[in-house]
Amino acid sequence: MPALQNLSEKTRARREELLDGLRRLFLAEGFSEFSVSDMAERLRCSKSTLYLVAPSKEQIVVAAVRSYFKRAAERIEARVAESREPQRLAVYLEAVASELEPASERFYADLAAFAPANEVYQENTLVAARRVRELVAEGVAAGVLRPVDAAFVGSAVARVMTGIQDGTIKAATGLDDAEAYRHLADLVMASLTREPADPRG
Repeated sequence: MPALQNLSEKTRARREELLDGLRRLFLAEGFSEFSVSDMAERLRCSKSTLYLVAPSKEQIVVAAVRSYFKRAAERIEARVAESREPQRLAVYLEAVASELEPASERFYADLAAFAPANEVYQENTLVAARRVRELVAEGVAAGVLRPVDAAFVGSAVARVMTGIQDGTIKAATGLDDAEAYRHLADLVMASLTREPADPRG
């Protein structure tokens, strides 16, 4: 497949259409059971057309997963940009949950089992954790969140996010990723927007 920058505008648009179809298909049904022929049949295109996305099934999967997280991140940041303090952090975490919600259990299982795709999820989890740290620091600086150590909160949230991503949280609680992010949002916002209880009574 030619480098993306060398594709014509029409071919790029067709590739984006294919990625959109693959995202919907994979989120609903996972990807491990699909051959390239199966994907082409479901998208009603030829195998040669599908190879506009990438030259092998493994690379097609990674391209679709990467595209899913890229589009999700863009929508999440658009929602944050429209929000105001002190809700920006809550909006961010809720937006993450909303973007993860359409994904089926089969998709998450396939993501966990296929290392190259799971690495994409892990990369995005780390980016999200850094973004939480930034939003906490912004809220503290603006005086709308309690004066906590943003680095500590960011690190703690990163641990939970990693637990969500690697399945540890689901194994312990039964919560899917979207549900877990909503509980995380509730926990973080409750702790950052309320005065802590005095341990001395």
